[in-house]
Amino acid sequence: MRIRSLGVIDDAVVELSPGFTAVTGETGAGKTMVVTSLGLLLGGRADPALVRIGAKSAVVEGRIALASSSPAALRAEEAGAELDDGALLISRTVSAEGRSRAHVGGRSVPVGILGELADDLVAVHGQTDQQGLLRPARQRQALDRYAGDAVAGPLAKYTAAHRRLRTVATELDELTTRARERAQEADLLRFGLDEIAAVEPLPGEDVELAAEAERLGHAEALASAATVAHAALAGNPEDPEGIDATTLVAGAHRGLEAVRGHDQELAALADRLGELGILMADVATELAGYADGLDADPLRLAAVEERRAALNHLVRKYGEYGKGTAAVLAWAEQSAARLAELDGDDDRIAELAAERDGLRAELGELAQQLTDARTASAEHFAAAVTTELGELAMPHARVSVAIRQTELPEDADAADGIEVNGRSVAYGPAGADEVEILMAPHPGAPPRPIAKGASGGELSRVMLAVEVVFAGSDPVPTYLFDEVDAGVGGKAAVEVGRRLARLAKSAQVVVVTHLPQVAAFADRQLLVEKTNDGSVTRSGVTVLEGEDRIRELSRMLAGQEDSETARAHAEELLETARTGT
Repeated sequence: MRIRSLGVIDDAVVELSPGFTAVTGETGAGKTMVVTSLGLLLGGRADPALVRIGAKSAVVEGRIALASSSPAALRAEEAGAELDDGALLISRTVSAEGRSRAHVGGRSVPVGILGELADDLVAVHGQTDQQGLLRPARQRQALDRYAGDAVAGPLAKYTAAHRRLRTVATELDELTTRARERAQEADLLRFGLDEIAAVEPLPGEDVELAAEAERLGHAEALASAATVAHAALAGNPEDPEGIDATTLVAGAHRGLEAVRGHDQELAALADRLGELGILMADVATELAGYADGLDADPLRLAAVEERRAALNHLVRKYGEYGKGTAAVLAWAEQSAARLAELDGDDDRIAELAAERDGLRAELGELAQQLTDARTASAEHFAAAVTTELGELAMPHARVSVAIRQTELPEDADAADGIEVNGRSVAYGPAGADEVEILMAPHPGAPPRPIAKGASGGELSRVMLAVEVVFAGSDPVPTYLFDEVDAGVGGKAAVEVGRRLARLAKSAQVVVVTHLPQVAAFADRQLLVEKTNDGSVTRSGVTVLEGEDRIRELSRMLAGQEDSETARAHAEELLETARTGT
């Protein structure tokens, strides 16, 4: 990694060993910034306070060796990244204003992509994680992770069923609690549909009735106009001497017919007059029929107006302005569908109740499978942690895992629990189990929760043992331990270093530590060193070898780099680590 303008670090390069790398230095020198830098590369929260005072931004760049077929490499390629000679280049920039940018394989990506890659790249184990492990909920999650597929399979089914149960319960609660409101809505819809059914409106009926009312209301004027027009075209029988248009057109046509053979143009005009005579005769006939058929019936007019009033009443209540009976019929169709839905609520409630009961029964079976799988895994887990404690100078300590369920009282609501082995127990999104890690520090001592059953130094060793066991079940190539050896000293510290070195034979291990007994077992020791020139504080990271490493271990042992006793002890530690004795 290259770190620039992050906290006390001005510009530093951190080269981690493929095996075990120990990061040491004085308090406040910037060891934590190394961990923070890795956290930023893994998608951690970007805090503008991390930017070095006076700098515009902090930058962390990392080069991670990856197999091209690894999950992280495949996910990076999905994001558009490219590997560089088997390595993935990652960078994270945090501005002093709080803006954050991420790049993977030369491609700008959302910061969330870094977090996805981190799941397959690095497992971080720190003091914060230890405190989290003191909570029963976190202990259950940790046990599930250790159990692997044995728990993951039934847990996935349980989670899906639990999610569906919540959905069903919510809908069922809504249907039952809103029963009165839905009944009122149904009554209003039923009243409106009955009112519309009583009138039986037809599509476009309002338009037709409006036209008929207009015609009936002016029947006498229409009949008189039709009669006058008919007389003008066909003549008035009561006035034989009168001249009508049909007679005049017929006379004109006869005059032209007599001479049409002499001129084609005149012949065409004669044809047009013939057509006009036929058209006028047809119109005259229709006018006569119109006048005879027009009935100024006041009773029919009253009936039409009454029907129009009924239709207008429906339009005002259930229609839409300007859309007439079409809108009323559309409302009736939609309301009938909604009423059918409301009327079917009783059936729906019965269906949901049956599904709810079935899901609760299914959850009970799956919860039992989870309990069985967790119990089996807990035995292996407890044995593994107990073995680790034996190597961490706690040979008499015994770790166990308590898995229990909370049984509900008889008067509790049945919906609050599920049936497991004939008992009604409380349950949640991850099953019905409460998981708690217990420890008996010596033979004859009762097992107690680890937070109460171990002293400060013992708790650190217990937590380190738990972390090491978890690390063995994590399919990631790199493990970061941030001062999880706090509170450990003496022979126990040597055992911590030896155990981490053993873990580093199969994975890359990075440890931020203040213990020389731990640092001595590292394949590479990095010193984070701070200098002060009076105006700007810089921190550099140095690879310690030979004499420099002995001096740093001496300082860590006695606070004195040149102490002969401390130097002898440092050399002895290095020899112990080298020979494994």
